[in-house]
Amino acid sequence: MLLPVVTEPNSILHQKGRDLTKEELQTPAIKKLIKNMTETMYVKDGVGIAAPQVNESIQLCVIGKQFSPINIREDLVLVNPTWTKLSIKKAWDSEGCLSVPFVYGDVKRYVKIKVKALNQHGEPIEFVAQDFPARIVQHEVDHLNGVLFIEKARNLKKIDSEERGL
Repeated sequence: MLLPVVTEPNSILHQKGRDLTKEELQTPAIKKLIKNMTETMYVKDGVGIAAPQVNESIQLCVIGKQFSPINIREDLVLVNPTWTKLSIKKAWDSEGCLSVPFVYGDVKRYVKIKVKALNQHGEPIEFVAQDFPARIVQHEVDHLNGVLFIEKARNLKKIDSEERGL
């Protein structure tokens, strides 16, 4: 089921989501939420989606399988994720967001990070993400902590309807 995407301004996008328990991950409601978030991400042409973007203030996000540093055959579900830098190197790149439609800006992020989280089954996972996948993880974890990319971006630009081909 396609979920409505919350857009700025909305207070839920600026709140830190609460942690999920392993028990909650086994509930039909959370399993359905993960499925629906994944569907919404693909239909909206996103590369990742965080629970606050669908009006759920919890520590849960999904990253599209084509950008998963673990397994490109399945979407990456991260529960209660944290990351640490593995390099001091940062890079600027353009970002956008489903919750800030038609706005893009340059954001400086670490290029190599170590990620720790639970997967959708409540099992601990740990992996290294580099380059674009690292950028996606940092962007989605920011969402879970109430931070939008526009708070970190420079050169913000709104794409008008003519540029969108409308």
